[in-house]
Parts: sequence; C-alpha cells; structure tokens
Amino acid sequence: MTDRFRLTISQLNPTLGNFKENFSKAVTSWEIGKAEKANLVALPEMFITGYQTQDLVLKKAFVKEAEQTIINLAHRCSDGPPIAIGHPMLRGTNLYNAYSILENGEIKLSIFKQILPNNSVFDEKRLFSPGIETQPYSVGNIRIGSPICEDAWHPEISETLVETGAELLLVPNGSPYSRTKHDLRVNTMVSRVIETGLPLIYLNTVGGQDDQVFDGGSFVLNPGGKLAVQLPFFEECHQSVDFIFQENKWVATQSRLAAQPSELEKDYQAMVKGLQDYSRKSGFGKVVLGMSGGIDSALVATIAADALGSKNVRCVMLPSEFTSNTSLKDAKVVAQNLGTRLDEISISEAYKKILNDLKPLFNGAKQDTSEENIQSRLRGIFLMALSNKFGELLLTTGNKSEVAVGYSTIYGDMAGGFNPIKDLYKTRVFETCKWRNSNHRSWMQAPAKVLIPKNIIEKAPTAELRDNQKDEDSLPPYEILDAILENLIDRDLSIQSCVEQGYDKKLVEKIENLIYLSEYKRFQAAPGITLTGRSFWLDRRYPIVNQWRDRS
Repeated sequence: MTDRFRLTISQLNPTLGNFKENFSKAVTSWEIGKAEKANLVALPEMFITGYQTQDLVLKKAFVKEAEQTIINLAHRCSDGPPIAIGHPMLRGTNLYNAYSILENGEIKLSIFKQILPNNSVFDEKRLFSPGIETQPYSVGNIRIGSPICEDAWHPEISETLVETGAELLLVPNGSPYSRTKHDLRVNTMVSRVIETGLPLIYLNTVGGQDDQVFDGGSFVLNPGGKLAVQLPFFEECHQSVDFIFQENKWVATQSRLAAQPSELEKDYQAMVKGLQDYSRKSGFGKVVLGMSGGIDSALVATIAADALGSKNVRCVMLPSEFTSNTSLKDAKVVAQNLGTRLDEISISEAYKKILNDLKPLFNGAKQDTSEENIQSRLRGIFLMALSNKFGELLLTTGNKSEVAVGYSTIYGDMAGGFNPIKDLYKTRVFETCKWRNSNHRSWMQAPAKVLIPKNIIEKAPTAELRDNQKDEDSLPPYEILDAILENLIDRDLSIQSCVEQGYDKKLVEKIENLIYLSEYKRFQAAPGITLTGRSFWLDRRYPIVNQWRDRS
C-alpha cells in the first residue's frame, strides 16, 4: 500500500444554473490538483448546478444539461487525477442528489444521498428519491466513503461504510450559514470520527444564493477528533491535504488552520457576502437605499459599501416636515464617512398634494397611521424610480424586530429587492454597528475607520412620521421586545413560558398578536440574509389568515 495520499479540496462559490461558469471552476480546481500531484480533487455537494436548486431541478432539461456538463467535465479532465463532484442524476423515474467520481474520461461511479432533509430551509423529500446503501470506492490504494451532507449526521451510514472497508470519510456539503452552526457541525463530525476511527474531510460550499449564504469553513479531522485543517469562512480557496498511512490508519498532516471569527463577525460577513452575491448573480452592479439618519439605514449602507464598494452605493435622503435637522446631519455624516453618493429629495410638497386630494374622502375621519404611511410610500415611489432608471438594486432596511411586529409600511419602506438585515433584531443592529466601527477586514471595501457616528447609535429610534414620534410610544424598549420575540419566534416558546421568565402576560399576548397579524406583510417582503435558524421565509412558514392565538 502506498504510504501517502494527496487530496485537493476546493471550497468554491458556484452560481446556480450557470453550468459554463461552474464547469470552468471545476476545471480550474482539477488543474490545481493536477499541478500539485493530487490523487483526487474534491468539490462540494450539487456543485455543478449550484445549491439549492429548489423546483428548478424538477425540470428535465435542467437535469439533462447538468448531466451533460458532468460528462463533458469527465472528458476534459481525463488525463489527470479523478474528480469527486456533486450533481443531480436522473435514473429512470428517480431523481437523485448524486456525488460522482470522474476518472479516465468517464463517470466511474455515483453515490446517492440517502437521508433527505426536510426541515428548516431544506425540502429535499419533494425533489429527490432517497438513495440506497452505498459502498466505499477506491482511488488508488485507498478506499473512501462519502456520506453526502445529511447522511453524515446519521451514525449508521458511516458505520456501514467503515464495516465495508472505508479508510477515509469525505463528506461533501451544501450547508448554509446560521449562527453557532459551525460548532454543531464540528461536534457532530467529531462523533463520526470517534465512532469509526477514520479521518474525515468536511467539504462545504461557499457563497450566497437568495436568502442563504454558504459559509465554507471546511475542515479535516484526524482519528481521535483532532483538527488538522481549517479553511477560512466565506472565502473561495483550494487546499491540498496529505494523508500518511501509519500504524494501520491514515492520518492527515496538519496544515492550514484559519482563525474562526467571532459570532458578530460571521453574521456581518454573511450579510456582506450575501448582498455581494445576490447583486452579482442577479446582474446588479449598483444599489440604492433610503437614508433616514437612523441606525438601520446606516448599517445597510455600510454593508452595501463593504460588499460592492462605496462608488456603487447611492444613498437618498427623503425628508418631510417631520424630519429633524439631526437626522439630515447624521445621514450626511454616514455617507461622507463611507464615501457614497448622497442625494436629497423632499417629499413635503408631494405629501401635501396627496393629503389635499384625499381630503374629501378622509373628511371627518380621525388622523392616524394612514396619513403617516403615505410618507413612507412616497419615499418608496421615488426610490423605485431611481432603481428603475439607473438599474440600481433597491435595498430595504427593516430589521427583524420591525418585520416581526409589522412596524414597517408595505409598499413603502418595505419596497425593494433585498434586505441585508432582515434576520437581525434591533438590539443586534446596535451591537453590529459598534463592532463594525471597531473592526476592519481585508474583505471589506468601505474605509477602515469609524463609519456610524455615536449619535446615531445612542439616539432614541424613531420613524419620524409625526411630531416627536418615538418607537417606544407603541412598543416596549427593544431589549424587552427582542427578548420576547426570540422566545416566540426563535425558540418557539409559549406565552406561559414567557410569563414564567418574568414578562407581562398582556404585553406578550400583544406581541404575539402583532406577529400573526403582520404575516401578510412578510409574505410580500423582499428576501434577506438568513442568520438564525428561524428567519422569516423558508425557516418559518405560517398561514397568512390565522385566527388562533396562544391562550396558555
């Protein structure tokens, strides 16, 4: 038996449906592996199509093109190391999530994913057929088992592979980011290593796709669970790993150990990478957003500048008679700090005209949020006009607290194509701004300095839709609101559980009611980055019409 096996792993960012680009990335990986005398080059789950495909994979023409691309890749890379790569495969009437080994110009063998996740953002049971038990495959003189993503979370699959001769576990993944998830991945894979006694390679995708961001963070574990390789998060990279056969087992030589960022940094990089890829993959080179002088729009502008560069961000101030001079000044300071363009369009005259036109119909009716929301909708009209005219993606700026309880105006500040902070509670917005002011990384394109002034972070939040308006006029302090929202949404706790934690029952019932009442708004909201395990959209699916309330 040879005493060395070299594996080149490629943590890459595919573009869904762009077979030409994904093919090219795979060839580049293979060429790197070939130059480094690798015995095998490995890419992630469903790489050739991009992930997740959702119902696109049910189109036979789509699957046919994917399979033909795999055949072309095998022919192109016939005179070098084999390639392990993920793709859909149709066999008869069954569609599989497959992982194939390409060698000597052909598909040597294919492995089919057995456990199809049907929770959180995943819905694979309605797309794929479950694969049957598979055997390890040989590459040179080593036998490799490849449980695909979810399969590695079920110990019986890895146990079967080791019982049938596997000497190494290569786990291809398409695992999207959520807070604290990486530690769970590592702990689970350490369990597989300890149970089987085999080294394990966890190879993950990187990059944004719609609301999901794949964070990479691929790693290699040695027998016993010791970390041998840790690749960076949210970055494309290639890494060749040498396995040495000693004392009747394969052991990876320790090489690259990238630092693991803090939780706040990972969240922030997920928002930057998600916006960057959503814009690029959708064909937008520039973005536009409304600047209010408040903390949410300041953070979105900063994320946009870090993602796309300051010159590609247009900020627009749309003051009314209720907009304070402080807000105007704060918006200008943020734009100046970022180096972005700042335009100003007053909505005062348009607002007066609309109120006058509505006066005969509103006559005798008490003034309420109807008049306030007209201002927000006017701003949406101006911003959408700029977006259409100049081809700039309109960003919305509502945080998760506002989105949860409906404190955002549909067809107003909710108008737009993408929301980077959709899964970020208000208290987390404050923390993130403070973190960004104190930190700069090489992947950030905005200047390395304090960007969001202290005044914006410390002043009382307000929508400025009427005189002296403050968010706390109708909502509890955000520290209390967010704690209750995390209980009801992220932890899915009952009202009684919240009360037992010391929160007022009537307040919790009010917040629960607001959550359910605003479901129709979220149904029409722009997509945004998923940061938690309970983001609005695929993570949490509720009916729009719903009269049930928790009376526990």
